[in-house]
Amino acid sequence: MTSVVCNPVNLAYRYQDLRPMSGGRTVHREAADPSVIRYRGRFYLFASMSAGFWHSADLRTWAYRASTKLAPLDYAPDVREVNGVLYVSASRQTDSPFYRSEDPLADDFTLVNPGFPFWDPHLFQDDDGAVYFYWGCSNKEPVTGVRVDPDTMDRIGEPVPLFGGDPDRHGWEQVGENHVKTEPTTELAKRIAEYLGDAPFIEGAWMTRHQGTYYLQYAAPGTEWNTYADGYYTSSSPLGPFEYAPNSPFSSKPGGFITGAGHGSTFQDEHGNWWHASTMRVSVHHEFERRVGIFPAGFDADGVLFCNQNFGDYPMLVPDRRVDPWTGTFAGWMLQSFRAKTTASSSAEGHSPELAVNEDVRTWWTAATTQPGEWLRVDLGEERTITAIQLNLADQDLAAHAPELTDLAEVAPAQRAIYPHGQPTETLIEVSPDGEQWYPVSDNRGSDEDAPHAFVVLEPAQRARYVRVTAGRMPFDGPFSVSGLRVFGTGNGPAPAATTARAKRVDDRTARIEWEPSATAYGYNVRYGIAPGKLYHSWLVYEQNDLDLRTLNAGADYWVAIDSFNENGITTGPVTKIA
Repeated sequence: MTSVVCNPVNLAYRYQDLRPMSGGRTVHREAADPSVIRYRGRFYLFASMSAGFWHSADLRTWAYRASTKLAPLDYAPDVREVNGVLYVSASRQTDSPFYRSEDPLADDFTLVNPGFPFWDPHLFQDDDGAVYFYWGCSNKEPVTGVRVDPDTMDRIGEPVPLFGGDPDRHGWEQVGENHVKTEPTTELAKRIAEYLGDAPFIEGAWMTRHQGTYYLQYAAPGTEWNTYADGYYTSSSPLGPFEYAPNSPFSSKPGGFITGAGHGSTFQDEHGNWWHASTMRVSVHHEFERRVGIFPAGFDADGVLFCNQNFGDYPMLVPDRRVDPWTGTFAGWMLQSFRAKTTASSSAEGHSPELAVNEDVRTWWTAATTQPGEWLRVDLGEERTITAIQLNLADQDLAAHAPELTDLAEVAPAQRAIYPHGQPTETLIEVSPDGEQWYPVSDNRGSDEDAPHAFVVLEPAQRARYVRVTAGRMPFDGPFSVSGLRVFGTGNGPAPAATTARAKRVDDRTARIEWEPSATAYGYNVRYGIAPGKLYHSWLVYEQNDLDLRTLNAGADYWVAIDSFNENGITTGPVTKIA
């Protein structure tokens, strides 16, 4: 049965008590660097700082499984199947061990090899049974690979340096928000910037073999920016030599409600559909405040690896058969709540209600008290057909409410510990045609359910003008905070008129894109690529009609199209070559 999901993935992300180098304390959720595989009929998702893993039968509903065998504070875990069993490794500042499991739900992980110091590990078993290990997370050292014994994980032969960053030619590897470096404002930030320089971090290796070609994927330039993305190199051998793929980055989501699509994993479902899981950025309380996204992916007839991230945080179909990832995965439900009129029971200073409908996960409304019963209401202006509601919760000042943990450990570089799994996010969601008579569509009060990015599909769809969400218990009994009350469905009018791009190359890595605004559009999806029929990249923007595209690869030609959209639909624009 086809189901509908919406990024970010609604996981019970673990909370951590973090004491940064700069002082102070923050309590926030984190999971990132997802490694996903399908093993014995289930999907397994391992992510950083999670003290366990998630599993799912359908890519829609994920259950958490704690582990007492795996280290709770390791980063960038890798899981792969080798000779019919799972092998898991992760990053730490000392030797990073390898574990194996035949039944991960039974937490039967056993130590295989104490390992050696590495960051961002990845195992890959080739069709001939040979196993290779890749690692690397640095702006100075290259991604490295070596063959290993499949039983002991001992290295066979000498490690091979494979590739590093090249931001002078790969525009998307340039550091900074929108690939623009800003000057640090604090002494600590200045010292860190002086140490790191302008070089991107090249990290998160993941190998996929497809039709005899080896696709070694990697992330850049840094997890804290909207531009965090995945590119790839190809080779006819697992250890190279590798050739850069001009379609890089193949996974990139720099715009929309939540940004970032780097450091991920590429996998298939039981129908043969390809998917790519990756890291999505919040990075408000701390650079490593992150989430997980999953996107349709695939290979075209020319062997080009791609992700479909058009409207990548809108409702998406998880099909029950093999489909075209470009035409068979978008639900077609448009955002109805953008800039809608909002009211609330109360508001904390600096966190007014309109911040819940501005399509920015990094800002939020917060109630003025911590009492259950606080509410937020959205007025769509007229009755519309509502098909789904996504409720994204934020973490406001939780350090004032969460108990201080004492079992802190030094990790990358800060003191931190993880809270017990499962904090309640209890809410009542209702709709109304007139603001007087209310009809519940979701109510998990009293359940202790932890759903920070709850996605509720209305079956059947309902005609309504108002949506209201009321708080029950919240994490650590803190305040009710909403970064996105996102209402999806269909409006009552036509899609906006088409618009045409005016595109000019500014330099080898940058193009200036402009277009005439469409009168009824509130946003535009900028699609671009290395051939007129390969517009595989996208950058979604709201309320603007220009974009400095700094993601281009030197020496490659590009084409672009601007798709205008509103609450009623999408109108594709003509394809234009970037001059």
